[in-house]
Amino acid sequence: MASALPATTGGSTERHDTDALLRAASAPAYARTLHAVVDDLAQRFATVTQPFSGASRVELQSLVDAVDLDARGLGTDDALREVADLYAGHAVWFHDPGYTAHLNCPVAIPAVAAEAMLAAINTSVDTYDQSAVATLMEQRLIEWTASRIGFPTGSPEAADGVFTSGGTQSNFQAMFLARQKARAAGAALDRLRILATGASHFSVAKSALLLGLADDAVVEVAVDATGRMRPDALARALAELASAGDTVMAVVATAGTTDRGRIDPLEPIAELCEAAGAWLHVDAAYGGGLLVAPRRRHLLAGIERARSVTIDYHKTFFQPVSSSALIVRERADLLPVAWHADYLNPLENLEPNQVDKSLQTTRRFDALKLWTTLRALGADGIGAMVDAVCDLAEQVHAEIERDADFVLVAPTDISTVLFRYEPAGIDEQHADALVAQVRRVLFDSGRALVAKTVIDGRPALKLTLLNPDVSLDQVMAVMELVRTAAQGLRAGEQLLDDDAPPCRTAAHPRLQRVTETEGAR
Repeated sequence: MASALPATTGGSTERHDTDALLRAASAPAYARTLHAVVDDLAQRFATVTQPFSGASRVELQSLVDAVDLDARGLGTDDALREVADLYAGHAVWFHDPGYTAHLNCPVAIPAVAAEAMLAAINTSVDTYDQSAVATLMEQRLIEWTASRIGFPTGSPEAADGVFTSGGTQSNFQAMFLARQKARAAGAALDRLRILATGASHFSVAKSALLLGLADDAVVEVAVDATGRMRPDALARALAELASAGDTVMAVVATAGTTDRGRIDPLEPIAELCEAAGAWLHVDAAYGGGLLVAPRRRHLLAGIERARSVTIDYHKTFFQPVSSSALIVRERADLLPVAWHADYLNPLENLEPNQVDKSLQTTRRFDALKLWTTLRALGADGIGAMVDAVCDLAEQVHAEIERDADFVLVAPTDISTVLFRYEPAGIDEQHADALVAQVRRVLFDSGRALVAKTVIDGRPALKLTLLNPDVSLDQVMAVMELVRTAAQGLRAGEQLLDDDAPPCRTAAHPRLQRVTETEGAR
């Protein structure tokens, strides 16, 4: 049978490229190469005019498939030129004012510089003998974050934590720790329950699945009209589960729901959790930046009473992906994660090995980015940017409420905007159908990216504002594109039920490829 492996030249004596690996002799090549990449990217940042090229999926797939990954090497310079055209030329640019879709932020320059430093040195912060000072710097940042939360610090029993790849991993680890605590107390696995609202992040339900909990382990707690957890509903759920003989292993409160940007009432939730002896986890992946926001820190009052907290620095701390952390109020809560291997972190090792409290082994020194940003901008400087995006969202809300063509769907505590194009005379079914179609028209044009979601059973368009340098006028320009697209769709011969736009007009010059787009689905 013929081998499926790529052909090789047997017995080849060809020498490898001695400038390929970063070392002392190749340092000049490294400097020249990185300067060229930075110069190219700086030019792109300065000249980009829309958040996406508008290339169809068929076109992009064709470009990707045309690259022969088994071919002879091009050399570093040509390879980087090729990848710049392919990737950077068709990337989604989060810094552009037309990008308003998801929880993606423009990144702080000092963090990007630190990213280059940590990538080149390639530290792994799993064990001290691979990281040395990097481990100590990460631990200092964990302590800093804990103190901002209001957790006790400075003693062997005090707060601790670890950097993770993102909110999903942080939430999963928190649920694992809560499960282990409940199991150690004698609770049966199939009787463990997690209380959360329907607006909690999907990773909560996914964690229950991965942790082997029962299919009905996640019990939904009712929310009020604004999307916040109702303490009375939580109290009732706690009592009912206790009566049924179930164990509430965790209550998940959200500080910044993905769609509405709402913060659950943390103080009364904490009261109920303390009375019931339930682990309170606060998912502040989105709202964690409020910890440093001078004018909005009070919105997180009560977070200090949680048992564990998720923070995504790559959202409202303006860090490059990935940069997240799980913080626990008591260091001992991390013990169930520890696993010792003779070749890596033997039990008798007294060094501060981070692998003892991480779900990962090899792990990047992502803490360096936040460290550098704090030293460059200061916590108040980061917080001022958080306040700025929240201010911007308030201004956009006010503009939408004054516009007869739009309906504001829900208020927010942070920086999301939920709305529909729903002028007088349009029925709900028609308005709902426009949501997906408007989003697709704008995406295919590349001129603006907005998100879509479902609120109270109806689709809605969503702006997520995480760029403190975008002006109200620039956001309203996106709203005008939404209006124009919706008006064009209404004037078309038919409205399609799927996401594909039914018309291609001069206003959207890249949208003449409806057949290709549908063929890619």
